[in-house]
Amino acid sequence: MKRSLKLFVLLLTIFLLSNAQQKPNVIIMVTDDQGYGDIGAHGNTIINTPAMDKLHSESIRLTNFHVDPSCAPTRAALMSGKYSHHARVWHTVRGGNHMRASEISMADVFQHNGYQTGMFGKWHLGANYPYRPMDRGFEEWLGCGDGGTGTSDCYFWNDRVNDMYWHNGEREYREGFNPDVFYTSAEEYIKKRKKNKPFFIYLPTYIPHKPYTSPYKNLGEQYVKYIGKGIEKDCPPFYALIEHIDGNIAKLRQVLEDEGIADNTIIIFMTDNGSTHGRHAFNAGMSGGKGSTSDGGHRVPFFIHWPKGGITGGKDINTLSAHIDVLPTLAELCGMKFPKAKENDLDGRSLVPLFKDNVASWPDRTIVVEKQREVERNPSNSAIMTQKWRLVGHNKLFDIDNDPGQKNNVFKDHPEVVKKLMADFDKHWQKVTVDDRSFPTPIVGTKHDKEIFLSISELRDGNGFAHGYSASGREAKGVWHIEAYKSGIYEFEVCRWPKEVDATFTGIPEITKKVDAWSNKSPKTALMTSGKLTAIPYGAVSLKVGDEFYEMRDVKADTKTMTFNVKLNKGKTIVDAVFYNKEGKQITNAYYVYVRRK
Repeated sequence: MKRSLKLFVLLLTIFLLSNAQQKPNVIIMVTDDQGYGDIGAHGNTIINTPAMDKLHSESIRLTNFHVDPSCAPTRAALMSGKYSHHARVWHTVRGGNHMRASEISMADVFQHNGYQTGMFGKWHLGANYPYRPMDRGFEEWLGCGDGGTGTSDCYFWNDRVNDMYWHNGEREYREGFNPDVFYTSAEEYIKKRKKNKPFFIYLPTYIPHKPYTSPYKNLGEQYVKYIGKGIEKDCPPFYALIEHIDGNIAKLRQVLEDEGIADNTIIIFMTDNGSTHGRHAFNAGMSGGKGSTSDGGHRVPFFIHWPKGGITGGKDINTLSAHIDVLPTLAELCGMKFPKAKENDLDGRSLVPLFKDNVASWPDRTIVVEKQREVERNPSNSAIMTQKWRLVGHNKLFDIDNDPGQKNNVFKDHPEVVKKLMADFDKHWQKVTVDDRSFPTPIVGTKHDKEIFLSISELRDGNGFAHGYSASGREAKGVWHIEAYKSGIYEFEVCRWPKEVDATFTGIPEITKKVDAWSNKSPKTALMTSGKLTAIPYGAVSLKVGDEFYEMRDVKADTKTMTFNVKLNKGKTIVDAVFYNKEGKQITNAYYVYVRRK
């Protein structure tokens, strides 16, 4: 009897392992600021993208696929399957990029269904617990600054070459060029994976987003080849970086072949918004680019390839679709079940019927793309779309079938269409604006994140987001909202410079970094982002926490940081730190504050 039971357990184990191995692996590649027209296969005769062109020829292509006009909102919609605004993401900075802590992410869903989950690249949905990738379902995470290299939560001297990275919540040095580090890490993750479990990899690069840096003087041969092509000055480095990513895609696909898993791996390639500089060279007949609610701002490439699932062959689908559809589509393709809290909580729909040629039975729908980027809501910053119509800014209507370039406003000619689209938008607006402007609230004092790091990109009233802004002493405005996990004494370390920089409040840091990165103009000898290291004669620093604590201290010649011990009760509170001049006049809110429980 015991032998029969052991045999049964063995057979059951083999069956379960075999079944797990049959589930497809999934890789989603996302580039930053590359538009629909920035690919050779889409008709661009200048750019060189052989790997993207090859993937295009082998994939189902969604040629009417839309995202948000800027990056953090797109990433929130992709990860949540909900409109970004519905997930409380309405900006790229000012705290508006933090996806609501209670949202269940795409990685959570994959993990819930037994997948290994890894992310290598740009997150941009929060920098502290509970907003980091490792808090949202990713078991393996490698990244730099939340919003990009050089942003205020990134390591100060990073320039995309030989940098310090966040690896599962700890700083680590990695040799190499930033996109190569991410792709190589993903390849190593694939090679070292547990063979009896499928994997999900999210691979979003920081490039070709500005500023343009690389390990090569003048961005190397890839840059030089685009000189003299009749394109505007920033387009050659932009194209050069896209071509560099293209080479990484080819290498990654070769690893899948070498591992024998290419046929059962779903590959998705897409971008996060419309083109920046490439749109001036070739924009596939569209108007607008990044930040625009015209199609050129949010219609992007989307290729999906899965040989074992029959998703191959170079087929175009022109049915209106969007980033909110990716999660429900993958759930169906991978046979995944949602956690109960996620059921019926999606704004998107599965696109699998379109892959199976059920276009005739696909009902028309209205999709909304918003360009918020303002503390005050602006409902007119939107494009309301159906298969045929685009209502842009609530006052411009375009017949997209007959006017894909959106040149002829027919708003006055079709009042019934406008009325219908506005009614659809009103329903959308009522749904997405619930709790849409609440503050992100990192939690301090947990085992998950013993020290939280508050920086200027989370200040609601300011405009700064990069180290160059604070380095030059520009004014920052606003307060931070935090939550104490439990009552106790907490240390608040208020800084002029981030802790990795050895400098006093009134001095400037010594530049010790190696010059190993170049832009298309010059070597990067200091900061990646624009901003001069500037000495400011600060005279005092104050810290206010809620209504219970306030203290001001003078700045001395050797002051590097100021640490305040504050008694906090469990729950939420507000942090307000201020720098003053020697006459006691407020100059700016603080740039960096570290908080930890004693």
